[in-house]
Amino acid sequence: MSKTEPPVATDEASIVRRVAAGDRSAFELLMRRYNRRLYRLARAALRDQTEAEDALQEAYLSAYRLIGQFRGEAALSSWLSRLVLNECLGRLRRSARRHNLVPIVSSDSAIDINAMASRDSDLPDKVLGRAQMRALLEHKLDALPESFRVVFVLRSVEELSVQETAQSLGIPEETVRSRHFRARSLLRESLAQELDLAERDVFEFGGAPCDRIVAKVLARLTY
Repeated sequence: MSKTEPPVATDEASIVRRVAAGDRSAFELLMRRYNRRLYRLARAALRDQTEAEDALQEAYLSAYRLIGQFRGEAALSSWLSRLVLNECLGRLRRSARRHNLVPIVSSDSAIDINAMASRDSDLPDKVLGRAQMRALLEHKLDALPESFRVVFVLRSVEELSVQETAQSLGIPEETVRSRHFRARSLLRESLAQELDLAERDVFEFGGAPCDRIVAKVLARLTY
């Protein structure tokens, strides 16, 4: 969340009411509050940074148009997550139709750690090692099935509860538990002890990218 965030009320219901009334400062607060979580969700679903940012923008625009329909029956974050996932699903379907195939996830590709090390040789060893493990974890996450990737990001990266994750994805809590367990098992087979050091930094989103999303969405809103 940026230090320049507008000083509006932080209560969720108040934010929703203000956005529904056309208050853009409240909408900016909403975006900055949920930007990282929703970007990570889109990135996990689409496996591409640019596509994830585009999907997030479109989901925010939908949220701005539809927020008057939000009744508070679930958390605002869950409602927003469903909008993001719907946008991602639509993009995946359109991509599949364009290529006349179902997206295939390959798990046998490898990351070139030596090449990465040579590019970043000027960094301290500890920082370099963590950056490499983070990149490797992201690479391995991209190789997991989408259902595992999304659950892993919400549970391990964003640290949502099982209940919150289930509400965000619209699936049973037991399904969340089983997918999360399976995702971690698959990742640990490749990453072993290094996983715990890297998972909190996966798909980091803040600063300039955060500001870029906010600016682009605000620029597209009609007065």
